[in-house]
Amino acid sequence: MAEKKFETALARLEEIVTDLEKGDLSLEQSLKLFEEGVKLARLCNTRLEEAEGKVEILIKDRSGNVTPRTFDDEEES
Repeated sequence: MAEKKFETALARLEEIVTDLEKGDLSLEQSLKLFEEGVKLARLCNTRLEEAEGKVEILIKDRSGNVTPRTFDDEEES
């Protein structure tokens, strides 16, 4: 299966939520959509975690030097 982009997965997840909220699906259809939604939610969460790990925040130290730091490093400070 081709790797889905975050935006594509999120859009599909929103469609699934809308369909489930209508309440006019059979139990079988609802369970099938719910299962797909869980998989998409996990995929989106993974993509967000990957992106967060790549984010670098530039911080100036006391001497004015700019040092790249990861997002996690900034939260710990």
